[in-house]
Amino acid sequence: MAIVNIPERKEIKDSDKWDLKSLIHNDDEWENIYKELESKINGYDSFKGRMGESLETFRTSLEFDMNISREVEKIYTYAHLRSDEDKTNQFTLAMYQRSVNLYTRISELSSFMTPEIQEIDEVVISSYMDDPSMKDYRFFLEKILRFKPHTLTKEMEQIIAMMGEIAQAPSQIFSQLDNADMTFGIIADSEGNETELSHGNFSTFLQNPDREVRRQAFFQYYQSYKNLKNTVAATLDHSNKKDSFYAKVRKFNNSREASLFSDNMPEKVYDNLVSTVRSNTAPLFKYLDFRKEALNLDKLHFYDTYVPIVSDVNFTMTYEEAVETCVKSLAPLGEEYTTIMKEGLLNGWVDRYENKGKRSGAYSSGCYDSPPYILLNYEDKNINSLYTLIHEAGHSMHSYYSKHAQPYILSDYTIFVAEVASTFNETLLSRYLLDLYKDDPKMQAYILNREIDNIRATLYRQTMFAEFETRSHNIVEQNDPLTLEVIQRVYNELLETYFGDKMYIDDVLTLECLRIPHFYSAFYVYKYATGLSAAIALADKVLSEGTPARDAYLGFLKLGGSKYPLDELIDAGVDMSSPEPVEKAIKHFSELVDRFTEVYKKLGK
Repeated sequence: MAIVNIPERKEIKDSDKWDLKSLIHNDDEWENIYKELESKINGYDSFKGRMGESLETFRTSLEFDMNISREVEKIYTYAHLRSDEDKTNQFTLAMYQRSVNLYTRISELSSFMTPEIQEIDEVVISSYMDDPSMKDYRFFLEKILRFKPHTLTKEMEQIIAMMGEIAQAPSQIFSQLDNADMTFGIIADSEGNETELSHGNFSTFLQNPDREVRRQAFFQYYQSYKNLKNTVAATLDHSNKKDSFYAKVRKFNNSREASLFSDNMPEKVYDNLVSTVRSNTAPLFKYLDFRKEALNLDKLHFYDTYVPIVSDVNFTMTYEEAVETCVKSLAPLGEEYTTIMKEGLLNGWVDRYENKGKRSGAYSSGCYDSPPYILLNYEDKNINSLYTLIHEAGHSMHSYYSKHAQPYILSDYTIFVAEVASTFNETLLSRYLLDLYKDDPKMQAYILNREIDNIRATLYRQTMFAEFETRSHNIVEQNDPLTLEVIQRVYNELLETYFGDKMYIDDVLTLECLRIPHFYSAFYVYKYATGLSAAIALADKVLSEGTPARDAYLGFLKLGGSKYPLDELIDAGVDMSSPEPVEKAIKHFSELVDRFTEVYKKLGK
């Protein structure tokens, strides 16, 4: 009997880790940069009360602020990446906490700037913005002036800034519980091999052809949340209360409006998504019925919804092979794109494999002065790892193009457009794999199955999450208690809506909402669904129209944060203010379901 344990960080080869020396050489250098920056931040005082004094003073104050911001982002990025390598490492956790504290102090010291900018006479501020030397700052200043009705006095803004670290408490508590304190036990497969269950391999277990292994992994995983359900429910409740507090203080009608405001995102975009998906569950129900029939089940449980229906395909792909597959599938974006991406993925951008204490999931992260780093928990035998790699590579290439095309102040793109760049890559990967295996019906069926499950998870499931966020925040904002019982009841109602009677809802599945890290960055998840919808439309354009559509898409990646997200997407070729892209995505999903069932029947199953 073999026991597979998750390795310690020191057991991972250096070549399989990200190379943070490109950002900061080591922890000692981080300490020196930290102390040097800390000694500079009181320089904000020299600009307090003077921002409207002259154009020169105004420009100098903004340049000072941007330089400080750029430096603290370097410190924060290095510290959070180091901490995510092992959430149990107290030294790197302290680095992270110190960087957050420094961020908070800088926010406090600079909190006078926005109110002072908004207090400058309209004629004067217009003359400042029209000056050629302020060209790069214009859009930045337009956004600040737009926030004028939601900005407080200088004294109140300082107090709000001082609360920044405290406001992170629910998120930090959840993160420590979820990544450092929770354990999920050992799972034995049908051959007696034992593997430690973790966030990183949970989805792999759900794809195991042995239903008993899937069932055991599902209930064992959720038992850990059940054991802490009251505590985790309390962290979610207080995260929502934090959001509600900031919305009220800033004179927004609710938390969602406050969250969408910075992107200049109409609430109808959010509502269009939910209403369109809610009213088009028929293709999903059809697929779930087919899945139940194909797997020959009396009842379809959640732990039956990820296992490949084409179960006798032994997928395996090393990390290096996955990189090569990504390069080939993204060929429609041109040689420059794929060459830059390949170099980064093989040489220092990526922390590839799971180790004890490592943050779960995956992300792309970095700053203006760093490579666009990627955290993975790559599994050779899980096709989702290939998709995760190309997804995060989409984010990283977006960051690469953005910071090379835009000045620092305009380089930071919004999450709304970020999710387009990542899911666009996934869409091209699926198209490439389906063409690659066009003469292999079994692999065709396997890839179609995976693509359907991905859209289901991204479009339907993330929209359900988005509706949960709205409903759970509304409860808090109506001054009603958001208890564990209420949370589970609301989530159960949504499960019944989005899955109908097509899936048996086990009691512990109502705890799913307690394990979603994105709920601590409120009203984020809807962007996955809108991003996928936009990505499907743009991928169609690139593949069908060729060079003009490709150039428009690459131009979109280079925009960074120089426009509002809806305007950037219009430049790329899609209008997300209309429900049409979501409707097209659902139509695409429905066509994939029909194509899959047809191919599957040819296999003689």
